[in-house]
Amino acid sequence: MLFACCGMMHSSFARAQSSLTVTEIASGVHAFRGVPALMLAANEGKICNLGFIVGNESVAVIDSGGSTAEGRELVAAIRAVTDKPIRYLINTHMHPDHIFGNAAFAETGATIVGHHNLPRALAARGEFYLQSYRDAMGAALMADVRIMPPTQLVTDVVEIDLGGRKLTLKAWKPAHTDNDLTVFDQQTATFFTGDLCFLGHLPTMDGSLRGWMAQLGALASIEAQRAVPGHGDVPVNWPQALDAERRYFDVLAADIRKSIADGVPMAKAVTSAARSERDNWHLFDDYNERNATAAFAELEWE
Repeated sequence: MLFACCGMMHSSFARAQSSLTVTEIASGVHAFRGVPALMLAANEGKICNLGFIVGNESVAVIDSGGSTAEGRELVAAIRAVTDKPIRYLINTHMHPDHIFGNAAFAETGATIVGHHNLPRALAARGEFYLQSYRDAMGAALMADVRIMPPTQLVTDVVEIDLGGRKLTLKAWKPAHTDNDLTVFDQQTATFFTGDLCFLGHLPTMDGSLRGWMAQLGALASIEAQRAVPGHGDVPVNWPQALDAERRYFDVLAADIRKSIADGVPMAKAVTSAARSERDNWHLFDDYNERNATAAFAELEWE
């Protein structure tokens, strides 16, 4: 997918260096909104939403961004808010726009946390991601990017404690990818969905359409006061934020199933599937046929 005293000195430096517009959306919960675009040198890969949560003792970061440069700006934005140690960097899934900034956190001592399938996925695709984004992002921006897999893995549901503030991390079955992880802040009922929720930006499938659709009910049942989707406005109402992608999936699945039933070849079916949704999404022309191809391959064997 083209996807102590010393601390105070660091904080002062950070205020001068960070250009990320980070907003406090709930007490101690901060988020950055990415742009609905492809990862390019012009936007430094800043296309997904990022966040961090400040506890009494430490900080957890949700995703690191699409380049080491963006990751450094995120570290700087955190240091402009707090000098507490960054204890966790939580990667919501494998795509480059969410993990290419990981190297910026190497010197913070943060433990990288991810879905139990994430190390395997990065081992399989990491080198391809590094090579394939050099043209779009430019060699200079990609020079410091490293594939850094998680060392703390989530197989189901775990809690991490930031000091008087607990986060619930949940590993999901294949949906957007086979390594989707969400983060729920218990104190403010703020839900970081990763790319299990898209708004504005067309959802992209790298896992299972049927799996994603089957888990929408479980996602909607999470009692959040607000959510930070992987792409789109920050924050958003929950679970209403799921409505648009639910509609898109229903249309896509129905169109593909009809084509299969009518004997339409895949090459033709994917060009017309879900076209009625085109005006509702950014990047529709970039990703819809890819989604339709994956859906056809999955649904023809129902």
